[in-house]
Amino acid sequence: MKVQEEGKMERERDVRLWDAAREVPDIEDQQTPWKMIKLLKIVALCVVAVIVFGSALCSKVSFLLLVTLSNEGTKTLPDNMRPVALLCIGCILISSSVLVFIKSMWKACYKTSKLPRKSTLSLVLLVEFLVAMGAAILTIVAMPHLDIVTNVTILNGVAVLSTLLQVITQCTAKERNRFLVPSITAFLLILLGYVLFLFLYVTKDLTDTRRITWAGLAVGGSVLMSFNWWENYFKLISKNLQNSKKSPKDTEDPKYRPPSFLTALCEDVTACQNVLYMLSSLLRIAVTAGVLGAYVPLDNLDWAVVTSIPSRETRIIAIIIGVQLISSVLCHWFSLVACKMHALRRCFILPLYLASLAVMVLFIVPVIVFHQNYRNRLNGIQSSDFAGYCNDVVDARNQSASGSVFPDLVLDVTHTLCFLDLSRINDIGLLTGSAVSWWLGLVLATLHLWYLNVARIQRTQDLFIRRLFEGAFIEQSLLLNTRFDILSKERRKKKGRFETAMVYLCATMWHETHSEMMNIIISIFRLDKYRPKTVQKYDDFNFEAHIYFDDAFTPVEGSQGNHLNKYANDLVEVLMEVYGIFINIDGKFLNNKHQIPDQRIIRTPYGGRLVIKLPHGNEIFVHFKDKELIRHKKRWSQVMYLYYLLGYKILSKNYARWDKKEDEAELKEAIAKDKRNTYILALDGDTDFQPAAVMLLIDRLKMYPKVGAACGRIHPTGSGPVVWFQKFEYAVSHWLQKTAEHVIGSVLCSPGCFSLFRAEALMDDNVMKTYSTRSTEAQHYVQYDQGEDRWLCTLLLKQGWRVEYNAASDAYTNAPDDFKELYNQRRRWGPSTLANVIDLIGDTSAISKKNPSISKLFMFYQLFAVASSILAPATICLMIAGSLTFVISINGSSALVLAVIPPIIFLILCFKIKSDTQIIIAGIMSILYAFLMMVVAITIIGSMVKENTILTPSSIFVISMASIYIITAIMHPQEAHLVFHGFLYIVSIPSAYLLLIIYSMVNMDNVSWGTRETKPAAQDPVILQTKSQKAMSVVQRLSLWCKCCQKPKQRLGVAQPPVSQEVLITEAQQPEPQPQNTHVSDERIPEEQREVQPVFDSPVQCFVTQLQNVSFSCEMQLNEESLDKEEEEFFIELQRKYLEPLEDNKETKQKIISDLRELRNKVNFAFFMMNALWLVATFTFQLLEGSFAIRIPLVNLQLEQTGADITIDPIAFMFILGFAISVVIQFLTMFYGRIYTLIHYVAFLDTEPKERKPKYKKGKKVKSEDNSDSITETITDTVSDTASDTMSELDSFDESDDDEFYDDGFDTRV
Repeated sequence: MKVQEEGKMERERDVRLWDAAREVPDIEDQQTPWKMIKLLKIVALCVVAVIVFGSALCSKVSFLLLVTLSNEGTKTLPDNMRPVALLCIGCILISSSVLVFIKSMWKACYKTSKLPRKSTLSLVLLVEFLVAMGAAILTIVAMPHLDIVTNVTILNGVAVLSTLLQVITQCTAKERNRFLVPSITAFLLILLGYVLFLFLYVTKDLTDTRRITWAGLAVGGSVLMSFNWWENYFKLISKNLQNSKKSPKDTEDPKYRPPSFLTALCEDVTACQNVLYMLSSLLRIAVTAGVLGAYVPLDNLDWAVVTSIPSRETRIIAIIIGVQLISSVLCHWFSLVACKMHALRRCFILPLYLASLAVMVLFIVPVIVFHQNYRNRLNGIQSSDFAGYCNDVVDARNQSASGSVFPDLVLDVTHTLCFLDLSRINDIGLLTGSAVSWWLGLVLATLHLWYLNVARIQRTQDLFIRRLFEGAFIEQSLLLNTRFDILSKERRKKKGRFETAMVYLCATMWHETHSEMMNIIISIFRLDKYRPKTVQKYDDFNFEAHIYFDDAFTPVEGSQGNHLNKYANDLVEVLMEVYGIFINIDGKFLNNKHQIPDQRIIRTPYGGRLVIKLPHGNEIFVHFKDKELIRHKKRWSQVMYLYYLLGYKILSKNYARWDKKEDEAELKEAIAKDKRNTYILALDGDTDFQPAAVMLLIDRLKMYPKVGAACGRIHPTGSGPVVWFQKFEYAVSHWLQKTAEHVIGSVLCSPGCFSLFRAEALMDDNVMKTYSTRSTEAQHYVQYDQGEDRWLCTLLLKQGWRVEYNAASDAYTNAPDDFKELYNQRRRWGPSTLANVIDLIGDTSAISKKNPSISKLFMFYQLFAVASSILAPATICLMIAGSLTFVISINGSSALVLAVIPPIIFLILCFKIKSDTQIIIAGIMSILYAFLMMVVAITIIGSMVKENTILTPSSIFVISMASIYIITAIMHPQEAHLVFHGFLYIVSIPSAYLLLIIYSMVNMDNVSWGTRETKPAAQDPVILQTKSQKAMSVVQRLSLWCKCCQKPKQRLGVAQPPVSQEVLITEAQQPEPQPQNTHVSDERIPEEQREVQPVFDSPVQCFVTQLQNVSFSCEMQLNEESLDKEEEEFFIELQRKYLEPLEDNKETKQKIISDLRELRNKVNFAFFMMNALWLVATFTFQLLEGSFAIRIPLVNLQLEQTGADITIDPIAFMFILGFAISVVIQFLTMFYGRIYTLIHYVAFLDTEPKERKPKYKKGKKVKSEDNSDSITETITDTVSDTASDTMSELDSFDESDDDEFYDDGFDTRV
């Protein structure tokens, strides 16, 4: 036996030596422009860091300039005008409160809000009163009387209470923390700064009670201001105290903790934050206004001067406060961006630290330079000390009415230092000591931020405790407002990482081609290489791939069981082919190829299952469905995997523990955890995607618990005019429409070709159960079966789940390349989309209350979109009428009549002739309309040149739409070339929005799938067996029969290969395809019975031996195993309750057909009646043009009137205005979406190891570390070698310190 195996190995080796050439498909990511994205990453990080630093610098400098101008003795702003500067300081203090109030008001109206308890409200308002009082006293009363160095650094003293609370928080925690010593040191340094400051100001002149008072108020105000961030620490303190106080009940319930006042307070604050923020904002505004209003009269100033400010001072004040307000907002927003981009250290902490130092430099260096220039000018003639400089230059100067403002500002800053004798080391030492102490105190107080666990695109509420910022304390508020957490060394390794997710890749197949199957199988193998199961380093997610193959079997005469049809057989061959590619992709040129390991095949109640273990340990489950055993079509395949993967795998295994009397609370928590961390990635049978695309979708669902589904950017593939039209159409719909839905509300449809669904959302009430509802009414066939992905999203939205769009996640799918197939596809999509959107609009009140992402305003936006789509045929007719007036110079009424005649004729024909003939006529009319659109475009351009104006309605519309599309394409540089397909899209508008809509509405009763359908193949003659084939021994036939019927887990065909399938049977004849997603067939396509293929003298076979034949040719063996008894019972029960094959009841079928026709007639009557009313109204206004028309004088490019008028009817004007508003909304949201897409890309690149990009290329071998020469090595060796190679490559890369902890998510609804 050993000799035989060695001989077989030698023969196989000989074959491989001469059969070294390979055909390898493109496996590397050829679509994503990673080099450009990496360049954008570097540019983006640099830009964000510079903007954070620059905006913080501008904010602090402009604020301190206002404080300086409110000082006594300044010349830039006279003393009597100080109330203006003080008023600006007050505006800076309340600006953030105004923004918080607006944001909280919006959230309170947009989402649900609760009222706080009286105790919570009283305590929060008390703290906010103290904070507002402290901020106002410090900035309005005290700081105008202090020196510039103190003013720059005393703001760092507001960290005093934060450092104390940090110490308390860490002391109450059980574990030790390395930040305890820095916190204590920071507290002592800030106190030291206060002591040095008070000592300097008190001892400078003990008789100057006013200056001592200002110093005391400054210290008191900064201490009161430090209460602002109490919530950052109280939550942790309450949690620590709660954990430390154990009661006897803890032994019975480990989760029980005695309630505490702090815990209840923090929970109430979190639950009622919208109301609390509104009330506290109003309180802060009132307190600030009260302090400002009381201080000005007390300081012997008059408010009347505010109304009589000279123009020069007005410009100075306006510029300073404008810069301050704008820079503060920019600093906050870009700081948030830096954190979301996972650049906390580089673009957030370091720039803010440096900003404080830069502010000091900007103020002190000009003072030193001016003083030195003064000394140089004196050249020893007079005393040149600082006191003399203040007396002779600073205080003796006159107010400058003109000229440069900068010298006056420098001298005003110098004036604040004049009371100090800076020639004495004592004063300089005390001043410098207090400044350094405060700055170091802030640095040590925020030292923990350098080790903070920040997930990529982190949620805002997880980054910052309070909303927005404090304008007067911009860098201090951002640093201290960042969430504080106690992390020991052990906890830090676990903190920041989400629980491991389980992702089920679920693809449905039917009649995919070989190349389409290659796309999805290669994508799955890529993901297996990206997240190897055999390597335990990656714990972010695991995955399984499940392929559900509909109608996979065909009967064969003389065979024991059904065989797989040619499509299912192709899938098995593709699996073997791709397996061979990936298992040998890194082999040396002369090395022997790895043998594909043995796999499993299982008989199941629904047909059969093929289990493929991938090279890196993950598995693909191919479920071959027999339509005689289980209900077929796409929606029922989805129901099948939902109940199997979610119902059976999640619930059943946990309820088995319940039978063992395990704790019920723990079981509920385990089930909730599984639901929360399980995702379904819905795929089509031809989807091509990269692992990064999956990760980017997982980011969304991991970070945001209320996101039920997320879809990526779908790219249609193929070539030809039909595909080019779809490429531009898909681009525009994703660039503008889907992005707008994501930003201002929620995406209404997450396409089933590439979407990630949350198990918790799918298993929610009225989702999965309702989705498995059998269609019994005519409307169900349209809404449920013609667009199953949109209906599933409708169910999720109604249950309060959000559906999102991630433009960074790209997937590619084949698009119809035939005019007929495109029309049939859109014939399904159009009515289904209309039905689902109208269903949502009709439930607006309930949905807006239940779903926080959907507001009534957003539903109004959708209502306008639906109205536009309904009136699209009439609108196109009006556009064609306008075109005719350009081309043949007739009046509008006659042109409208001519424009309406062809569509009416086509509409009538659609009710009378077959669908194929309708499509032929539509194609001919589309060509004619395309020529007309081309003529119109040229005519419009010619009219603009002839009339020397672009200010006509048609010109403005064309130029604005072209500009929007071009700018949008520029914002999508990797897809900018698609804009060249826009011309084809424009000339196809009448076909897409007139003829196609008519065809879709008239054929609404046709609920067949319409795509991937194949005609019945002609009966092939039976291939007669040769004499040698007939001479096959009886022993061999009996052996094959035994192999088919043997017990499970016995090896098939090890010693001798089975007889070739082509010898035994002919290819099964394919039946006429049935309607996809319903048992009601198209009455125009008669249902034909599947013919049974005779096989003469064929041994008894089944699909098991058939797959063995295929696998043997690919050097892979299949072991038959049995299905688990519990799982088998599950499938039997599932079939019985939900998935029994539908009965072919002629009476029921005729009734549904009749109901569908009746529904079609009703809908078409309402649909086309609205279009008719629109046309009649427009026609009437044209007849009464003189009475109702809006006339606007026509002007040329020089804005000079030409003497002619532009006539616009009111209805058209209102419609165009609404359309323009919707386009502008989409255009603006596109910019917002692009910014966050870039953030997500940068965060992903900064947290994902760079080497995970595949290193193989087509036609080029990469050197492998695998030195094995045996072709019979086991799959374990293969996987371990490949994994070790991968790990060695991973370890060779040094990740950034920022990448120590990473996760996902950002909120576009901040």
